[in-house]
Amino acid sequence: MLALQITSAKNFMNAMLAGELFDSFLLEEASVSTAVSYTLDGRLRREFFPPEERNDPVLHPYDFIPWKEAKNTCYHWIKGKYTPLRFQFVLRLMPSGTEAILEKSAPGLVSFVSAFVLNIRFDGEKILLCTGTSYRSFVADKEAERLWDAAFRKFLHKKEIACEEL
Repeated sequence: MLALQITSAKNFMNAMLAGELFDSFLLEEASVSTAVSYTLDGRLRREFFPPEERNDPVLHPYDFIPWKEAKNTCYHWIKGKYTPLRFQFVLRLMPSGTEAILEKSAPGLVSFVSAFVLNIRFDGEKILLCTGTSYRSFVADKEAERLWDAAFRKFLHKKEIACEEL
């Protein structure tokens, strides 16, 4: 697990909500507290679609909504004259990204890792990022977590996101 504090909130929020920073992620859940509280469950409700579309892997390849489809909603919740009281976003790296990270150094772990997760939390003062790994079954080896943390550090550096490790 990696814990980071964002050092330039304005730049980070712009990259996250108006840019493409997390477009390679899926949204698991979001909550924003302003004058009212908003929550969004990012899990795809397949029963909403006609039966012939529900399990179509081309139309609906993921179990969660892509961040790039949800970020405008979240942006509208956050924008305004006042800073939100708090917010939290739980993102998952798209499965292709998870597989790419693991296949390079630990191909045997691909079948054990369900998702690489990122928690983004604002407590009214600071923005914290925390990585996590979701497993399909118990794995004593923490190599997948180390690989995800290293890949995420590299990702933030490449995207020029300033942060401090906690």
